[in-house]
Amino acid sequence: MANFTLDDVRQRTYKARDAWWTVLLVDPLASRLVRFTANRTRITPNQLTVGALILGLGAGACFAAASWPWLLAGALLYHLSFTLDCMDGKIARLKGTGSVFGAWLDYIFDRVRVLACAVALMAGQYAATGNVAYVWTALGVVFLDMLRYMDALEIYKVRAQMRTTLTEARREAEALEAAARGGAAEGAVPDAAAVDTDLRSAEGALGADPEIEEDRVVGDTRQGDADRANADLQAGFYKRFPWYIRIRNVLLRGRIRPHLISGIEFQMGVFIVAPVIAAAVPGAIIPVVCVSAAGMLAFELFIIYKFWLSSRDYSRSLAKLNAKIDEYREQLPADVVERHVGAGVGSSG
Repeated sequence: MANFTLDDVRQRTYKARDAWWTVLLVDPLASRLVRFTANRTRITPNQLTVGALILGLGAGACFAAASWPWLLAGALLYHLSFTLDCMDGKIARLKGTGSVFGAWLDYIFDRVRVLACAVALMAGQYAATGNVAYVWTALGVVFLDMLRYMDALEIYKVRAQMRTTLTEARREAEALEAAARGGAAEGAVPDAAAVDTDLRSAEGALGADPEIEEDRVVGDTRQGDADRANADLQAGFYKRFPWYIRIRNVLLRGRIRPHLISGIEFQMGVFIVAPVIAAAVPGAIIPVVCVSAAGMLAFELFIIYKFWLSSRDYSRSLAKLNAKIDEYREQLPADVVERHVGAGVGSSG
């Protein structure tokens, strides 16, 4: 059997930034369960994923009963289901047993759990009260969950493409700058220190940005080109809202991401907070769901606004880099350009 310590679990499985619900209410328990599971059992991440779905369906069955004891039981089961859902990824990272299929299974089962619990919770309340508003609330919960994760995946994909394009353009410009100065040894990748003032202005502050790499863990201290390119994409937003950086840094010291009401908090508001409050205050489910939805939508609009500013910064930075690249290409012989750009540095296209 393995002999992982609690520190191993924290360093190798805790995300560098995560939802506050996970950081404060899940990780303290999940880390200890992960240590026991990894050291004492042969349970796989996919088995945990299936177990999380089963508990989630159990929570849905409790919600359907509608009475206050069952609402509390459903909320507890949902929290345990989410804890198992967090454990599968941690076990995979700790043991290095993650897979593409496992990631797909985790995503699909998460959506199935939300769908089943939303329908069960609202159907139970509709059966108990006859209020058709619960039917529309169920549809709203499912729609918002789908919208949140579709939007997150698309923005992540587009931003990754933007960072890759900026990084490739920066490398090509550095290579051509070094060649123009005559300071690059043949076959060597030029040092970024050789980049001139105009190029540095085009790139912006290419420093580390702890807001990227959603899956980066606490113990991963690597900082690559993607980190540096991402600062370009955030430059416009940070300039407009300098106070945000201070708040962000305070939260990140506790591993809490600035996106305070994400899909996770929305789910917990609907399937844990709302049933618990409704157990004491009948009829509270719809108001709590509405508050959770409003909070998530507000933060989603905030993310979209940041993304819009990033796209503008991206276009400006890429235009400056491409102008500098074109300038160097005109100055240098074609064989020199081919030798330096083709030496593993890449091209901006």
